[in-house]
Amino acid sequence: MHAGLPDGCGIPLARDDGWPVASVNEDNLIDRAALCRMADRLASSAANVHSVLVARGGKLVFERYFRGPDEIPGRFYGRRVENVTFDADTLHDMKSVSKSVASLVIGIAIDRGLIRSVNEPIFSFFPELEDLRSPEKDRIQLFHALSMSMGLAWVEATPATGDDNNDEAGMNRSRDACRYVLGLATTAPAGQEFFYNTGALALVSAIIRKATGRPLDEFAREALFEPLGITAVEWERRKGDTDAGGGLRLRSRDMAKIGQLVLAGGRWNGHQIVSREWIETSTAPKIKAADGQSYGYLWWLGRSVLNGREVQWVGALGRGGQSIRIVPELDLVVVVTAGYYQDYSPRAFQVQYGVFKDVLRGISPPG
Repeated sequence: MHAGLPDGCGIPLARDDGWPVASVNEDNLIDRAALCRMADRLASSAANVHSVLVARGGKLVFERYFRGPDEIPGRFYGRRVENVTFDADTLHDMKSVSKSVASLVIGIAIDRGLIRSVNEPIFSFFPELEDLRSPEKDRIQLFHALSMSMGLAWVEATPATGDDNNDEAGMNRSRDACRYVLGLATTAPAGQEFFYNTGALALVSAIIRKATGRPLDEFAREALFEPLGITAVEWERRKGDTDAGGGLRLRSRDMAKIGQLVLAGGRWNGHQIVSREWIETSTAPKIKAADGQSYGYLWWLGRSVLNGREVQWVGALGRGGQSIRIVPELDLVVVVTAGYYQDYSPRAFQVQYGVFKDVLRGISPPG
């Protein structure tokens, strides 16, 4: 299944959602035939990719949807897996792409003066957790939560840790997620090592609530989603606080808006939604991460080789194959959604990264 004209593979339909769409005559922006061949391969294989969208030059130029299993929030608790035929209106589980969206929300709160700066000590937001302070933990700043460098012991949820034998599960079971996270042992000085920690987002979510007087999802709706024309959105809460680490559900076209917003320095359709300063600061490398990548403020920073030359990208990456990648020098945004939720193997990453590489090969350099 694909959005677009019957005889035009992947040509986006014009919708009343703020996205300008490229016409068939603007194919010089992309090699549409190459992208169609890629999408046809995905459709006829067990790739488990759910959507591929490409924006170039500020226009949506390619859009294709598929069928596969999605994780749907249960009515009472947890998530269930259902097979879904995806289209332009289907919300998709973002997993850790949620973290990068939370970075934008933090930026808006700082822009508005509701949070003084990223250099605020983390305990300044949590006076009720005074009893957990130590000389080592007093060095932790908001900066370190945003750059995954708090220096606290943390076991992220993976198949190797099982459903219960990890800190993510322990935090979710605890009465107070922030107390759980800040009560963990110190393993390194703050800022010294990259250590991926979804618990950091429990702190970020609570900080937004304390600074704005509203849960993160409510503040995000007013300050980020509505200005972007994003009207269909779900963001789960846990014990009253928004699950900033992975509870967001968006449509693929709205994921592409998030990418375009970052590419345009915080602007969308002529309106400055997030300051250019925050976009530049949050997507600049703060610490070396895994696999040759760096990390900003809840954004991944990587590089790929295109026709023998290296291109830099900024990425929001989520488990199961969710990704928004922004390539500034190509004026490009690529969105991929997929259903590898329980697959932590390299293959799951390689499938969605392979789609991104295929898109890069179908893009001609500007000028």
